[in-house]
Amino acid sequence: MSTLVIVESPTKARTIGNYLPKDYLVEASMGHVRDLPASAEEIPPEYKDKKWATLGVNVENNFEPLYVVPQTKKKVVRELQAALKKADKLILATDEDREGESISWHLTQILKPKVPVERMVFHEITREAIQEALKNCRQIDENLVRAQETRRILDRLVGYTLSPLLWKKIAWGLSAGRVQSVAVRLLVQRERERLAFKSGSYWDLKAILEQEKTPFEARLIALGGKKLATGSDFDPTTGKIARGRDVVLLNEEEATALKERLEDKVWKVTNTEEKPTTRKPAPPFTTSTLQQEANRKLGISARDTMRIAQNLYEQGYITYMRTDSVHLSAQAIAAARACVEEMYGKEYLSSKPRNYTTKSKGAQEAHEAIRPAGSSFRIPSKTGLSGLDFSLYDLIWKRTVACQMADARLTLTTVNIKVEDADFRASGKRIDFAGFFRAYVEGSDDPEAALDSQDVILPPLKVGDTPECKQLDVLGHETQPPARYSEASLVKTLESEGVGRPSTYATIIGTIIDRGYAKMENKALVPTFPAFAVTSLLEQHFSDLVDVSFTAKMEQTLDEIASGKAEWLPYLQKFYLGNEGLENQVKVRESDIDPSKAKTICLENLNAVVKIGKFGPYLEVPNNEEVVTVSLPPDVTPADLNPEQVQVLLRQKTEGPDKLGLHPETGEPIYLKIGTYGPYVQLGEESENNKKPKRASLPRGVKPEEVTLEMAVGLLSLPRTLGTHPVTGAKIKAGLGKFGPYIVHDQGKEGLDYRSLKAGDDVLTVTLERALELLSEPKRGRGGSRGTKKEPLRELGVHPDDNEPINIYDGPYGAYVKHGKTNAGIPEGETVESLTLEKALELIAAKAGTKKSTRKSTATASKTKKTTTKKTTTKKT
Repeated sequence: MSTLVIVESPTKARTIGNYLPKDYLVEASMGHVRDLPASAEEIPPEYKDKKWATLGVNVENNFEPLYVVPQTKKKVVRELQAALKKADKLILATDEDREGESISWHLTQILKPKVPVERMVFHEITREAIQEALKNCRQIDENLVRAQETRRILDRLVGYTLSPLLWKKIAWGLSAGRVQSVAVRLLVQRERERLAFKSGSYWDLKAILEQEKTPFEARLIALGGKKLATGSDFDPTTGKIARGRDVVLLNEEEATALKERLEDKVWKVTNTEEKPTTRKPAPPFTTSTLQQEANRKLGISARDTMRIAQNLYEQGYITYMRTDSVHLSAQAIAAARACVEEMYGKEYLSSKPRNYTTKSKGAQEAHEAIRPAGSSFRIPSKTGLSGLDFSLYDLIWKRTVACQMADARLTLTTVNIKVEDADFRASGKRIDFAGFFRAYVEGSDDPEAALDSQDVILPPLKVGDTPECKQLDVLGHETQPPARYSEASLVKTLESEGVGRPSTYATIIGTIIDRGYAKMENKALVPTFPAFAVTSLLEQHFSDLVDVSFTAKMEQTLDEIASGKAEWLPYLQKFYLGNEGLENQVKVRESDIDPSKAKTICLENLNAVVKIGKFGPYLEVPNNEEVVTVSLPPDVTPADLNPEQVQVLLRQKTEGPDKLGLHPETGEPIYLKIGTYGPYVQLGEESENNKKPKRASLPRGVKPEEVTLEMAVGLLSLPRTLGTHPVTGAKIKAGLGKFGPYIVHDQGKEGLDYRSLKAGDDVLTVTLERALELLSEPKRGRGGSRGTKKEPLRELGVHPDDNEPINIYDGPYGAYVKHGKTNAGIPEGETVESLTLEKALELIAAKAGTKKSTRKSTATASKTKKTTTKKTTTKKT
């Protein structure tokens, strides 16, 4: 007999197995083994006629959840049951947060063990931590389980009650979510502020002065004893100076005249000030701060950050990555301080150990910050990690080590300089002692903000000095609208407001993008027309559900349920049932919601309205005495739509497309059109004899107004032959495809060898020499040559049954997962970046099961067919 240990993933199982006695068997549950029904097919037959069955929660009987084992998990459950029969003890070693506690509880409910059961928790996967955890096993915490179950039920009730309403009133496929809808509203509110923003302009002067042959910069701050206007003095709704601001506002002419007046005058130092200051290191990472910093410094999404961190944790490189705590254990502090002393020297060590306390609302989950695992930290360069795994570990290592380093000491210098009635100011910064700057400087959400680690040195100046003016420039400025949310700033806002749990932010942001509520542009989240429509409906009719403070209070209640301070059932009953409950409110307010108004989005300063239709957003534009409808290209957002674009779309609809000119060889007209998938050029007119005229999409980044006749002719000539390969003699062509501009080398039997063009390459002008240079580089990215082995988009790991690789490839119908001869498409809602090994195993298992079932059905059908034929023949005879 042996002890069975169950964890969530094969990677975690392998790592933990290295630290357990030989008679311990470690198996993976592949995440949750049961959940609420995900579709009507999963609802057991005996419940299908129940009114509440589609919710998966029996709201008529104390909110009892209807748990089912998904088809993809049945094999896993059977294997766990078989393993348990051979064991004399069961240890549940799932993650230490509420989700992990819940998985352990579900395992006991399904496996119904008759042997002793213990719960083992640990914060890192090292030999020392696992052996310590074995000595301190406990029982499942029912309060944590109940809190997670209440959260799951709440999310289901909100999503499954409101989403059908959105389908009826706006469009099919839209969804609402308890935290998702609040996050979408934040994006929409910020975009409304941007659309309502009125820009203001102001001018100032910048001087380049020189003292003792050292140049330095000074800016105009006051004129005639009155403060000069800056961006903060403007009212964002009017673009004018805000009321009550007594400032000088210069226009270009006034600034230019002032420059000419001051250029030859004497500049005199009137005041100098030096102010010593210190900077303290940031605390070690929590889940949300890791997501923010990885987005700022590494440019990776919250979802990718969590995927990579999960992998690092399961391989034993870092401690548990779902935590709200900034606390470090004594062991971790000792390890960090040892690193500082070894790498930087004693003078860079803080005088005493730094202890950090958590300040975020409702902080809970794990008890320690994210840090390198173990009693001594592995130096990043010696881990053997590479790519993003290395980059994220390096980030965690530096932040943890820096938090035990000495403060940075700086001196801030300010010098006031007067020339006639104008006051200028020069600011400098001198780093007297780098301290923790040697290891790490925290990033900023403000791209204009300079890092603290940069020196700005001023020459030695004293009152009465007369520096020489070498250059005086007039500078114009425009006030800027509030910045859109990036992933980092949205995570920061959600956490500071106490909305949702940091461990769920990656999933929430991924869902918002996947479901079309936001687009990612230059690292900013841009809300779409459906986001505006859904937010407006919820604000008007269910304002509490998209209110930040209301949602934060829900989180507090869930925390109280987890600690045993609140009862879960009365809370759910109050939230969902009764006259004021969500169920009744949806019924009562449904009749008040006019679908035509719910589908309509009115934007300021636009002589048109946008409506959400069956096939996407479209414009309704008044034209004389009628209203013209025009489909919007799918990539257009409320931020992009302006009166000029509306007029272009209207003109194309009413007068026909813009004619760029005639093709120089065929004499046919070339038109510029805007279609469902964006702008394109077309050769000739569509007719009975020419049902499919040649078309070419515009390259990414090219605006319709930038297209010339010459460019259109070039695009319509694609793919164009560049020449022949000097070795194979085969043609090399340049073209524009689904994934952008490319070159292709036809290798005959060897297949087609593709390469994407890089930034700076133009598909219309790229030369044969440049194409040969690109073809000589190793192949990367999507797919491969026909007849050659395809390169994966991403490697997920190996299958636990046969250790064969599981990879993601690009196919003609999108990305798919491959294991051996089994291919499974990536389902809606998942992306190449978000798909985990566990989910891939589920998809492969489901596809393998379908194949067997199909083969069996086909064989049966064949047999039946043959038998029927035989009977018929006999009868005829």
